[in-house]
Order: sequence, then structure tokens, then C-alpha cells
Amino acid sequence: MKKVVEKPKHLKNPRRAFVKKNGKKLVRKIASFQAKQSLVPDTPKIDNKYFPFLKNFTDNWLDIKAEVLEVLKYKEVIPGFQDISPDQYRLATENNWKTFVLFGFGKRLAKNASLAPKTSKLLEGVPNLQTAMFSILAPGYHIPAHSGVTKGILRSHIGLIIPSDRENCRIRVDNTITPWKEGEIFVFDDTYEHEVWNDTDQERVILLFDFDRPMKFWGRLLNTTFLQIMKFTAFYQDPKKNLKSAEDRLEAAIRKVDANIEAMSDPAP
Repeated sequence: MKKVVEKPKHLKNPRRAFVKKNGKKLVRKIASFQAKQSLVPDTPKIDNKYFPFLKNFTDNWLDIKAEVLEVLKYKEVIPGFQDISPDQYRLATENNWKTFVLFGFGKRLAKNASLAPKTSKLLEGVPNLQTAMFSILAPGYHIPAHSGVTKGILRSHIGLIIPSDRENCRIRVDNTITPWKEGEIFVFDDTYEHEVWNDTDQERVILLFDFDRPMKFWGRLLNTTFLQIMKFTAFYQDPKKNLKSAEDRLEAAIRKVDANIEAMSDPAP
């Protein structure tokens, strides 16, 4: 029997529901225009040849992996996806999907980024970067089918720590299924329905980042306007506030670990 996930009380606000319902209608109306304005194919997955900056990630993926291994030392205080974006409560439950955010809504999170300086530097080379995070998926977890907000943004994944049985750790975008592979990167349009399975007994870690779809002038203008309007809504304000809290908790955890190490290294009187 399928488990029913109840909506958190603070998301039941009538005004919030109205904005969400009508926002989805608006998104559907402008999606076809964005597709016509696109300078890259309007397909579920898009060939890497359209994005030359991706090579920097595949050339340096071992450096990125080394940094995420350091970040994972503080995994216990890394928030679940639903703790950052509460509207996604159906996709992430408990701590099965954790996200360590480096860039949020185009802004660099200085404290988090300081733990992954090489990765952050690579991300700064992505044209019109919107969001970037280390995405940590627990063994045996399934992220149900869902669709993204706007066709004006594309998403990229690069595999960092992938289960040995990688064929059973995969993503479906529309009708295309792709298992992740360490050091391999791909781009997709998340407005197509997609879902994720980790049907293994090992953790999966990737670098996920979003960037503006290359479009003609009017498409770019519409996308910029849409994103600016989104910043006035709870769908932007809640994650922004939660990201700050998550950064502060991580900084406190790091200070505590450092203090413990220092105390252990002090010679006995």
C-alpha cells in the first residue's frame, strides 16, 4: 500500500495554494514560447556538445569528489531536501535525500562554498548559474515522478560517488533511463517528468546544478522576468531563509569538531 505523505500545516495557507495553482497555469502557458526561443533542442536530454563549459567538470571531477568526501564528514547536519524547500515534501522524506547547497538562486553560499573551493570555482564558470548542490541519495530510496518549474532552466548531473551496481541507480527523464557513472555528466530539461531510483545498498552522490537555457532575446527577457517575480513568493523566500539556517548549523558543527580535535591534541598537564 502506497504511503500517503501529508502536507505540512504551514503549506495549507489559502494564499499560498492560490499562488501555486495559478503559477503552474502561467508556467504551462509560457513553456511553448520558451521552447520556440530555445537555441538548443527541446528534448528531455540534451547533447553535451551544446555546453562546452561541461568539459571543465569532467576534467576535474576527481577534485570535486575529493571535496565532497570532506563535506560528507558533516553528513549528520546536512539538511534533507524538504528542510530547504518545504514545498517538496512529497519528494523527500526524513533524511533520505540530503542536499549540500553551494549556490542558491544565483547567489554563492559563502560558508558552504568555503568547504568546496575548487568545485565552487568551476561552478562560477557556468553561464547564468542558478543553483548548485551536492545531492546525496540514501540506499533504497525512490524519488517519485515530478516535473520542474520552468523550461527556461536546464539541469546537469555529474556522478561522484556511485554504487557499484550502478545499473540499479538511475534517473528516468520522460522515456529515457540513465544510470549515473562516476565522472560522467549530462544535461536534461526537468520540465519533462522525471524520477530517481537507488535500488542498491550504497549511497549515491552527485553534483547537480541548474543554469539558464540558451535562448533568443525575448526568451531570455521572459525568463529573467519570471525568475524575478518568483523571488517575491514563498517558494523563493522559504528556501532562502532555510539555506541560511542550514549554513549556520553546519558552521557550528565544524567549530565543535575543530574544538574537540584541538582538545584531544593538547598535551596533558
